[in-house]
Amino acid sequence: MTSQQWTYIVFGIVIVLALIFDLGLLSKKGETVSIKKALVQTSFWVALSLGFFAFVWYEDGSRLAVEYLSAYLMEWSLSIDNIFVFILIFGFFKIKETSYARVLLIGILMAIVFRAIFITVGVALIAQFGWILYVFGAILVYTGVKMFIVDQHEEFKPEENFAYRFMQKYMRISHQEPNGRFTIKHNGKIYLTTLSVVVVMLAVTDIIFALDSIPAVFAISKEPLVVYTSNIFAVLGLRSLFFLLRGAVDKFDYLQQGIAIVLVFIGLKMLAEIVNFHLPVWVSLVVIVACLAGSIVYSIYHDKKLPVKPEGEFEK
Repeated sequence: MTSQQWTYIVFGIVIVLALIFDLGLLSKKGETVSIKKALVQTSFWVALSLGFFAFVWYEDGSRLAVEYLSAYLMEWSLSIDNIFVFILIFGFFKIKETSYARVLLIGILMAIVFRAIFITVGVALIAQFGWILYVFGAILVYTGVKMFIVDQHEEFKPEENFAYRFMQKYMRISHQEPNGRFTIKHNGKIYLTTLSVVVVMLAVTDIIFALDSIPAVFAISKEPLVVYTSNIFAVLGLRSLFFLLRGAVDKFDYLQQGIAIVLVFIGLKMLAEIVNFHLPVWVSLVVIVACLAGSIVYSIYHDKKLPVKPEGEFEK
């Protein structure tokens, strides 16, 4: 067996055991997750991800390990941006806190399946058409510039989401209190509850974010091992991160701008390869850390002046 095959095996074992521990031992059905517990779970996933970084360094060398860490930080930062949209969706549908954990779990597991499919397709496309990387680079630059200028959280309206409109039009949806159920039976017919609608919307939202994040990871590394593992570790930690950050949404006003700068940098780095200009992978790591840390610190000391919400709008 090659070192990378061993790494895949260890990764699979670690993920299965971690899921059993996190979902089985640390989570109970219908339980409200406190900030303290969310901090413990988030620390657990971050520590596990960094431990895997150390293993990759030992097993596969420093280059692959630094690529993995850069990709993980990229995905992790985009996951934080993703959480803000999740909060809007939960607020719009008035989901009870006791249902948050189950809904997030199912939505995130669906997102992992879709991301695995996207990554596999991406690897195949790059192997067949190398020039597609430059298309990815152009998309990242465009997305980064747009993200820097436009507040995507204010633009997002759950009631206008195409997945929600599709389900409303073609499926039986019940808006009565779900009481923790994903389906209910009424007059002999099965109806989806708002919990099912939210699960689908969470998965679709993550897919949309993945259209930016996966090309960004390919810009950092073309190794499937790095792309798969960094994505899955970042997404699996999303549930606990949601509970940790949902009360501090307004504390990261400028994080979006930091992520936007990173996307533009990664996109330009990818496009620069057209003229055979290559930056060391550690440069990407430094830029990612500097932009994210800088945007968070700037957010702490410079609050945005938010407009007063019209009466009747749901809270973030």
